[in-house]
Amino acid sequence: MVEHRPILNILAHLVLILGVAMVALPVWIAFVASTHGPTAFMSGTIPMTPGPHLVENYTRMLDRGVSTSGTPPVSLMMVNSLIMALVIAFGKIIISVTSAFAIVYFRFPFRMLAFWCIFVTLMLPVEVRIMPTFKVVADLGMLNSYAGLTIPLIASATATFLFRQVFLTIPDELTEAARIDGAGPMKFFRDILLPLSRTNIAALFVILFIYGWNQYLWPLLITTDSSYYTIVAGIKRMADAVDGVPQWHLVMATSVLAMLPPVLVVIFMQRLFVKGLVETEK
Repeated sequence: MVEHRPILNILAHLVLILGVAMVALPVWIAFVASTHGPTAFMSGTIPMTPGPHLVENYTRMLDRGVSTSGTPPVSLMMVNSLIMALVIAFGKIIISVTSAFAIVYFRFPFRMLAFWCIFVTLMLPVEVRIMPTFKVVADLGMLNSYAGLTIPLIASATATFLFRQVFLTIPDELTEAARIDGAGPMKFFRDILLPLSRTNIAALFVILFIYGWNQYLWPLLITTDSSYYTIVAGIKRMADAVDGVPQWHLVMATSVLAMLPPVLVVIFMQRLFVKGLVETEK
């Protein structure tokens, strides 16, 4: 039984407010910096109120970018990141849900060995296998291409494991009833398993979209053509100004724009995302 005491409620709200402030303050500072001119943050004091250059800075980054850093307009980099995030998210879900379906519902030799071989790849993230992966991508001529940005990251052992656990909770009686009604494997998969996995797919989509959007090392390694730069790698290139001081107001404007798509995805899919994480009954 939970006791409702005023002092505990006040303390809980203070902790929540402190946590929100710690998370929101850097975002607010980045937004404020993106609305000022190039000298506002060079004086040693950080302004805490928005400046008069909001429209100017954001319009410049969306239309022209920063020519001194060799980056294209932010709109192009955001499109590249969006394509990369969507292909990775949908690709991982499609491959993972079908592989989990095969492992759970088909009896073939070395079935569990195949699953554990997939699961063991969790110990080999992209950073560990990045050099041989780069060699393969380069030999296949996929540098500076959307295929090179997405295909090496499209498999997911974690998603396969999660879908396998979801399918194991499906009652065997449901499978038998579908078989008696004459449903083949793909009809059972399409009409029964996918609808039952809808919330889990939504939760994984949010996680995998943010994973793809925030990719930094791989796009930075395989893209030398500015037309394939992603937004996160572009921020790094803008911050590493070679011929002068970084234009931090423009870097911050780009950072704020880079935060918008993941935030919008989380907001619009919040209900399904939370339900997919906490739902235990099918």
